[in-house]
Amino acid sequence: MAKLSLTSAPTFRSNVLIPVPGKKPVPVEFNFKGRTKDEFKAFIEGIGDREDVDVILDIATGWELEDAFGRESVELLLQNYLGSARVIIEKYIGELTAARLGN
Repeated sequence: MAKLSLTSAPTFRSNVLIPVPGKKPVPVEFNFKGRTKDEFKAFIEGIGDREDVDVILDIATGWELEDAFGRESVELLLQNYLGSARVIIEKYIGELTAARLGN
């Protein structure tokens, strides 16, 4: 019997490779929010009008960093690691869409 539930988990974990200037990217585990197909569609349709920090706070519930996950810490990450917003959001979208494709 398959071990697949017809309802997906409300959260999932995934490592994001945060780019560090002059060094190799550093993996940081994020705890992301799951979404249904309809919720994902609404998320994608509204993503262009939002600030990066707001998008990240909407898609994630935590991370493995020592700093507490919250607006101030996410803003600090985005200020100091310029490519971080892009890789975090792309990883989230990739995880959800890969799951939708059956991978």
